[in-house]
Formats: sequence, structure tokens, C-alpha cells
Amino acid sequence: MHFGIAFDMSIVLRRTPLWSCLHKSLSSIGATVDKQEIENFEKITDEWWSQFGPTKGLHSLNKLRVPFVRDGLVNEGVVSKEYLNTSAPLKGLSILDVGCGGGILSESLSRLGANVTGIDANSRIIDVAKKHAEKNCLQINYCSTAIEDHSQQYNGCYDAVVASEIVEHVTEKDKFVEACARCLKPCGSIFITTINKTFWANLLAVYVTENILEVVPRGTHQVEKFIAPHKLQRLLEDNNIRAKLIHGMVYNIVTNRWSWCSNISINYALHGVKLK
Repeated sequence: MHFGIAFDMSIVLRRTPLWSCLHKSLSSIGATVDKQEIENFEKITDEWWSQFGPTKGLHSLNKLRVPFVRDGLVNEGVVSKEYLNTSAPLKGLSILDVGCGGGILSESLSRLGANVTGIDANSRIIDVAKKHAEKNCLQINYCSTAIEDHSQQYNGCYDAVVASEIVEHVTEKDKFVEACARCLKPCGSIFITTINKTFWANLLAVYVTENILEVVPRGTHQVEKFIAPHKLQRLLEDNNIRAKLIHGMVYNIVTNRWSWCSNISINYALHGVKLK
């Protein structure tokens, strides 16, 4: 950002993520946001950072998705060689964590040196994220807003957009993907983890996980919101993003461990790159 010798501070503020967050928090909920989903997650707000509570699967998933994002950016050649072999390899890169919740992924990416902005339509969970980041002395820009609102202000601003375990909670996926793509710089990367729309995903991710084992609260997932990889890939292509990698993931409920696998019939991860 360039400043002259004299400038109007209000203009500067309007260009910062903080100002956008303050402004957008007063706007209406975006079209991609389901109010029922917000209410569902309100129930577990106070337990967000409990590694033995309803979000323990998200804590465990960091062991896969953090290296997934880091290595994807390294392979794209956007990581500075100066920081490549340090504890902060993502230093200098701007990352948007869409549907960040209480900040489980945002904090891990911040610790790798990235300039992280986390957005979520649930203002209560954003408050949890802010307090936890402050407690751990992490500089993360959190904002309660919808992705389509955020994308209007930050067109082409991010080196990477991460949408982890959020697509399956979105109503209008075409608008969601379009907004995510709008936020990316040319050659920027998008990282998505979500649930496939199959019989097995419905059986294991919904019926068994929620109704039998009660790992997460009932109603957390609705199978009609799941999306098949080829349909997600098509939405990305419509927005000038080419999928470079699609990989299966498997979750062991007993051990609370995630692993990579070749089977994409239940959970999968996708890395796409925005073309010039």
C-alpha cells in the first residue's frame, strides 16, 4: 500500500480488512449462507477449542490440511526461498480462510507465517476466534461476513483461499465458488476439503457419525448439500480455476485420526489454481 506525504486516514481505513469487517458485519447475510447452519453451529460455540468435544475431528484434520495447503503453495513456487526451510515457510503470503469457525485452521496457518484473514457468517464463533488468537498472541484478521460480500472488497487480493469443511454447509455453491475465485490473485490457489455426494457418505458421515455414534450433533450435515468432485471441478472451471489434485481422505472415528487414501467416495480434498 502506497502513502503520499499527506493522506486522509479514513481513506486508508476503508482499504483495510478491518474496515471491511466492521462494515460488512452490519450488512445482511449473504445468499450463500444458510441461517439454519448458523443456528446449528451456535450450539457448539463454547466447545470449539475442546479437542475432545464435537470439533475434535477438525482439530485432528489439521494434521492433513495444514501440510496440504503448505505443500501445495510450495509446489506452485509462490513460497519464498528465503523462508522455505524455516518454521514460517508461508511468510509474506496472504491466505483467506472461508468459514473459519473458531479459527482452528487459521491459527495453524498463521503460525506458518501467513497473513491470515478468517471469515465466518457466525458472529459468535468469530468472537471465540478473536479471543483465542489474542490469548495466543497471533495476529489474525477475523471478520463476520459472507464470502460474496468479502469478495466485492477484496477482488484478486489473496495468494490462497482455503474452504475447508464449509462447502457442504453452503446453499448456492455456484455463487460461493465464484466469490472464492474472485478473491484469488492470478495463479492463486484454492484448497477445498468437503464431503462427496454418495450413498456411503450419507451412511457414514451422517447416519453413523451423527445418529449412532453422536460424534457431532444431529443435523450438522444434510446430504442434499454434499457435492461430487466432478461437479465441484466444473464450478471451478467456470471460474477460470483448474483442479490440479483431487485426493481422498478417511477418518477413523475410534482413533480420531485422518489419513490420505485413493478412495474419494466419502471425504476428499481438492487443490485448484486460478489461470492467468
